[in-house]
Amino acid sequence: MPPLQINATRLNERIQALAQIGKIGETGVCRLALSPEDRAGVELVKTWMEEAGMEASIDPFANLIGVKYGKDPAAPILMLGSHVDSQPYGGRYDGAIGVLGAIEVVQRLTEEGVLPACNIEVVAFCDEEGCRFNKGLFGVRGMTGRLETDDLERTDKNGVTRREALLQFGCDPADIADYVFQEGRVGAFLELHIEQGPILESMDEPIGIVSGISGPLWLTVEMTGFAGHAGSVPMSMRHDALLGCAKIIVALNELAQQDPGASTVGTVGSLAVFPDSRNIIPEKVTFTIDLRDIDLARRHALEAQLLQVIDNVSSEHGLAYTIREDTNSEPRYCANWIKETLHEEANVMGLKPPELMSGPFHDSLAMSHVCDYGMIFVRCLEGISHNPKEFASIEDIALGTELLYRVARRMTSGGEGR
Repeated sequence: MPPLQINATRLNERIQALAQIGKIGETGVCRLALSPEDRAGVELVKTWMEEAGMEASIDPFANLIGVKYGKDPAAPILMLGSHVDSQPYGGRYDGAIGVLGAIEVVQRLTEEGVLPACNIEVVAFCDEEGCRFNKGLFGVRGMTGRLETDDLERTDKNGVTRREALLQFGCDPADIADYVFQEGRVGAFLELHIEQGPILESMDEPIGIVSGISGPLWLTVEMTGFAGHAGSVPMSMRHDALLGCAKIIVALNELAQQDPGASTVGTVGSLAVFPDSRNIIPEKVTFTIDLRDIDLARRHALEAQLLQVIDNVSSEHGLAYTIREDTNSEPRYCANWIKETLHEEANVMGLKPPELMSGPFHDSLAMSHVCDYGMIFVRCLEGISHNPKEFASIEDIALGTELLYRVARRMTSGGEGR
């Protein structure tokens, strides 16, 4: 394998420095979108963009954007990046290596005196995770003109709206109304990310090339029954919302496992019970459903079965229910020409990375609607992610960043020096 051209030591130092902002325990981080910790992380990353030779600024959607100017600023740009916000109980590598790896790519180009043929933009997108306002990919959807009507009015668990959070972050939501995405402005998007799954480790491969991203369906279900004394209401006369919810959770799990070889996954990850007392029959339960599959037809069929289950359970237990659709995205496939380029450059490095699909969504999912995209996955320990135990070695991260560097340089070749 030829020597690395990127600076792995510098990259690792930045990963560890960013992890100190919002640090929880020894290895975890909590940088919720648009929080003070998120702002501090963005400010630190901004200084590194500037060190790498970029002009950096924050747009109306709280995306941090660094620009490396090329020969032809009017040409479609190459965009690199990911996110630096985290889950409330997250790890230091999710998203962060994609932003910091992209900065390292540009810094090496700057140090080598490479003048790209087009502008290169590195973006740390705002609120990829979606855990605070129950809908993710906010920054990338805003940048690409795909916001929804209620995006700014969504509230977190403390009743703070996204609009208010943007103001607290230092952005003016009024500027969003005048923003227009320029079709064709972005020529291609590349994202480096930890796999967040166990496949690469099981294959003993340090990096992989993504073939596509599963389409996530996010629902919020509210089931309402009737509260009563837990000691006096006979079981046959109850309208227990939590019991109904429990049956739906079990049914979702069974539906997602109907085809053992399928990529289907189904999860209930958040649940709130009212009145939340041990001796009161639950009157209302609100819970989330996350259903994903790379096969959209199969996901649609499972959704239909799940909705029938919800209706049947509600009828059985005398419950009323409402369902709110928070996210509904189709699977999106990586561009063949980008995958081929990734394979060719990996071969030069002496690597033969496997192709694999992504169950988690990424900023690439939204970018795929406006340009061709490609993704590089980095092996992570035991597939653990969204957990402080999340870990990827700097050796593997460096290989992924080196591949990103080689492909970015190839895609923007056009001259040396100024």
